[in-house]
Amino acid sequence: AGVRLARCSDTPRLDAELLLAHCLGRDRAWLMAWPERVPDVAGRECFEALLRRREQGEPVAYLLGEREFWSLPLAVTPDTLVPRPETELLVEQSLALIAGRERPRILELGTGSGAIALALKRERPDAGIIATDVSPGALAVARRNAGTLGLALGFILSDWYQAIAPGPRFDLIVSNPPYIAAGDTCLQQGDLPAEPRQALCSGPSGLEALRIIIEGAMSRLVPGAALVLEHGHDQHESVRDLLRQAGFGTLRMERDFSGLPRVSLGLKPA
Repeated sequence: AGVRLARCSDTPRLDAELLLAHCLGRDRAWLMAWPERVPDVAGRECFEALLRRREQGEPVAYLLGEREFWSLPLAVTPDTLVPRPETELLVEQSLALIAGRERPRILELGTGSGAIALALKRERPDAGIIATDVSPGALAVARRNAGTLGLALGFILSDWYQAIAPGPRFDLIVSNPPYIAAGDTCLQQGDLPAEPRQALCSGPSGLEALRIIIEGAMSRLVPGAALVLEHGHDQHESVRDLLRQAGFGTLRMERDFSGLPRVSLGLKPA
């Protein structure tokens, strides 16, 4: 199975193990402990069907219907991006910025599966969090994840700030927006062709959504509050310039576990 998946995956053995474990109703540890066990007919048929779909480019997370993020099991579908480990940096930075605030008010723009907002709510139960998305399908997945995890959030269908009234009411705005340029060849690589295009790219430069978010944030943040953004590894200078032009201070960039510029933040002057 691993050999078959080598053409479509950088981790063919892992993919095969995850799919087989799913079909058997077990975990990978069980597969390692009982390598001699032979799946029954139903297990083999399930495994073969998932292998064929994976060979056609479907992400493993969509095939399993779930992906872990911040140690939270999250349902994912083709309506949502698959949460990436590097996005946990966005959660880490957000938590640090609200550490001294009681009952912080948080706005997440473009929530997708709800990964970021739910991770923040798990760590800060006192926070009042609103999560938005322009996709009804994505919001349905996020609401389902919130219900499954027993975490109370507000979800709003909104094209960025469209349904969010102006006025300084948030202690933090956080977003992992689409930031890949429309013509970037990486959109044809790996799992990206199967993921929702509107969640990956917002225009020719990749900066279009970032610009909208930055320009609309200042009027919705209280003094001293923060805007935290994930972006492409080659966009940090452009994002820094946009933050500065919008009036943000105390600008900072953070690198992901690969050492690449991944998150930028700025504070509204107190």
